[in-house]
Amino acid sequence: MRMITIETGTEKVYQGPITACIGYFDGVHLGHQALIQKTVEVAKENGSEPSLITFDPDPWVAIKGIDPSTVRHISTFRERLDRIVEFGIVNVIILKFTRDMSGLTDAQFCSDILGKLNIQAMICGFDFHYGFKGKGNSSTLAAQMHVPVYVVEAVMDEKGKISSTRICEAIEKGEMDEVRHLLGTDYSMSGTVVHGRHVGTALGFPTANIDYQNEYLVPACGVYAGHVIVKGKKHMAMINVGHNPTVNFRNDISLEAHILDFDEDIYGCSIRVIFHTFLRPEVRFANQTNLIMQLEQDRQHVRRIFA
Repeated sequence: MRMITIETGTEKVYQGPITACIGYFDGVHLGHQALIQKTVEVAKENGSEPSLITFDPDPWVAIKGIDPSTVRHISTFRERLDRIVEFGIVNVIILKFTRDMSGLTDAQFCSDILGKLNIQAMICGFDFHYGFKGKGNSSTLAAQMHVPVYVVEAVMDEKGKISSTRICEAIEKGEMDEVRHLLGTDYSMSGTVVHGRHVGTALGFPTANIDYQNEYLVPACGVYAGHVIVKGKKHMAMINVGHNPTVNFRNDISLEAHILDFDEDIYGCSIRVIFHTFLRPEVRFANQTNLIMQLEQDRQHVRRIFA
């Protein structure tokens, strides 16, 4: 993968002929995948390099002046890049989106930003807008770029358009079947295993406490069946998201995973937590005995799901 960065005022950056789709691509869901697949298809037809143009940071940060640390996403920027490459994209063009760039007219955006590339064709979604106040659309893009523009219609299911908004709502409700359906894969979060108070170990359910990036959209509080990828291997896991109301209460939302049939020291390791099925909401139990009984039931439930 070749990464190309364009800022306002950047000189021409890449002479190789490219066919490019454009968007933010949070989550790289099924709708995004349709754009990418069309890009790869057209690039093969015209002999150019399949490429993707995206933004960093999230355009809303610049347009609305939002604090970047408060913006939540389905996937981190690095995760988006990794997923995009899996679908055959060769070049990722990153537009460093600033207030200056957000103030460009649609014509200026095409000449001053996209004009830095040797674009042979472009692919965009039916609802794509660009330029100051979003005045540019697929029709103006074709006229201003003087290249073929392919418009990909919405990818639909029985509930309507597949979108990042729907996925975010499903994540926040813990509806992991719906998330998987819309993303084409399970939702996941990555982080580093850190030391906790070892309360889980004392209860007979040692957990990996995960320090995750604030950028992630955190699923609904509760217990999930899922997997953990650690040191390249995938393990069944019972995942807890929440405040630990019975023991070790905390104000912030913790992410912990009890990895089944696993007994290794992984402190400091980077791991990925994969959410598969919501088991139950977080509950404050009357005592530790009741908590332990429920945790055992949860663990058996995880085994049954993946049996």
